[in-house]
Formats: sequence, structure tokens, C-alpha cells
Amino acid sequence: MIKNILKGMVIGIANIIPGVSGGTMMVAMGIYDKLIHCITHLFSELKKSILFLIPIAIGMGIAVVGSAFGLEYLFANFPLQTNLLFIGLIIGGLPAIWKNVKGNKVKMGHIIAGLLFFAIVVAMAVIGETEGNAADLSFNLINVIKLFGVGVVAAATMVIPGVSGSMMLLLLGYYNPILTAITDFISALVAFDMKGIMQGVGVLAPFGIGVVIGIFAIAKMIEIIFAKFPLYAFWAIIGLIVASPIAIIAMNSLPAITFVGVLTGAVALVVGFVIAMKLGE
Repeated sequence: MIKNILKGMVIGIANIIPGVSGGTMMVAMGIYDKLIHCITHLFSELKKSILFLIPIAIGMGIAVVGSAFGLEYLFANFPLQTNLLFIGLIIGGLPAIWKNVKGNKVKMGHIIAGLLFFAIVVAMAVIGETEGNAADLSFNLINVIKLFGVGVVAAATMVIPGVSGSMMLLLLGYYNPILTAITDFISALVAFDMKGIMQGVGVLAPFGIGVVIGIFAIAKMIEIIFAKFPLYAFWAIIGLIVASPIAIIAMNSLPAITFVGVLTGAVALVVGFVIAMKLGE
């Protein structure tokens, strides 16, 4: 229970950071296959699926709320260390993925799958270096429909390993507005500001419904791919994981390099690697 909540927190934090993939973190911690199975078989295996998914969801919820308030501080004051921590979390999952392809004959198609998805992640990071115009979140029917659609797209990209849902929001111009909506909604709840609460619901409810529907839709597709083409899927994931550190560096501005910064950054990298290894056991 506690371990799954911690895993959910790591996934939630990853989904908040542009360039970091929540799906990759699921793979790194060894829960990706089981999570997809529980989502696609939620109603046929209700009790089993809920017992697994609820702690993950709780952890993600805690992380998203905490991250919305804390990540800005960490990236502003410790950008190198924070980025290297997440790089460590990502590459710490590579040994577990490698076990799925080790010993199998490597075909040209496997290499192409890995290189293709490597290129996709790097290209998205380069394209996503600057955010588009901030989206209008005023409450009207058109914006509700847009928020629902953005939620579907964001959820789909959050579940796919190597693809950053938050980076997709950044490209669409919804990243900062949604993050601000979350912090404003939490602040309104604490202050019991009904006007602020209703404004938050008007933004977050359609977005959240889109996220839920998007997760169910993409999970079924991924389950079919893993059932029919498992080795191609794992080689694609390896390409995604290897590209993710490059994407993180490309998406973030790093400070001037100092000896202390390199030393503490190396420690953060190792800590992230060890955490991913332990959570994946």
C-alpha cells in the first residue's frame, strides 16, 4: 500500500514536469504492464483493479498538488540537481526493461522501433522549448469542450512511455494555465472561497473527465500492442528511455557549472537511480 502510494507520487511528479514521462516512470518502477491491465480490466476484475489503482491514484494526487506548489522553487533554486534526480529515476528503470529483450534475437525492426521513438522524444523536446500562447480558461461551452479535448490528449501522452504529457500541454499553451488553476483551486478550498472553488471546478472538471477517458482509450490500445508485438514495444520503450534524459536537458535551462553543483548533482543522479531500482523490485 505505502510502496504503491510512493510509486504514484513519483509518477505524479513526473507528469507535472515538461520533458519527463509519467509512462516512463511506470515502466522504471515495474508497474506499467499491471497498471495497464488493471485499467483495461477495471470492471471485469473490479476488486483487484481498485486495490491496485487507488494507492497509485492517491500518490499521484498528493504529488500533483505538492508539485504544483513546490517544483517551481526546486527548479528555480536547484535546477541541475532536480533535473539529474529525474534523469536518475528514468535510467534506473532501464535494467528492468532490458531483461525483457535480453536473450532474444535482435531484428532490424526492433532497432528501427527504438531509433524511431528515440527520435520522436528528442524532436518533441526541441519543438517544445518555448510555450505557445497561454490558453483562455474563461468559462463557456467552447472552452469546456477544448478543456475536455486537451484532457484526452494529455492523458494519452501521459500513459505512453517516453512521451511527456506536460510537454504536450506546454505545446498546446495549457501547461501554465492548468497548473495555475490547480494552485488557485487548492487555495480557494483552504480559504473556503466558493467563487474560487466554482471557477476551479469549471476548469478542472472538464479537463479531468477528458483525462480519465483518454487513459482508458489509450490503455486498451497499448494492451493490444504488448500482446501482439511485445519485443517491438520493449525496444521502442528502450529508445524512449534513452532519449528522455536528452529531452529533459533540452527542455530546461541549466545554470553555470560549479564543482559543488556537479557533486550534488551526481549525488541526486545516484539517489534517483537507486530509488527507481528499489521501487521497481
